[in-house]
Amino acid sequence: MLRPDRGIERVYLHRAPVDMRKQMDGLSLLARDVIGRDPLSGSLFVFVNARRNKLKILLWERNGFVVWYKRLERDYFHWPRSRTESVLSLTGEQLNWLLDGYDVWRMKPHEVLHFSVLS
Repeated sequence: MLRPDRGIERVYLHRAPVDMRKQMDGLSLLARDVIGRDPLSGSLFVFVNARRNKLKILLWERNGFVVWYKRLERDYFHWPRSRTESVLSLTGEQLNWLLDGYDVWRMKPHEVLHFSVLS
């Protein structure tokens, strides 16, 4: 399973929805111009779509960008709405909780889904 390391110290959560058609270049511009951080710093930048069922994470790794993409089948990512900041900082552990479906601010998980491709 591909996951960001839980020990990553700098994770920036962009609260406003982002067009998921944006790729590495577009996301790196958001990291620089909107979040106000250097996209080449080794920090993780986390973006979500308007429905909050798709999430992208941008990371610069030595010689190129890496983008993680996750789409939820039946639920949505618990995204902070009542905050005033446009960007929040998380720990690597909190980011992994978010990817696992937890509401990081209330520690409530998603329902586990079980699918089968066989009829």
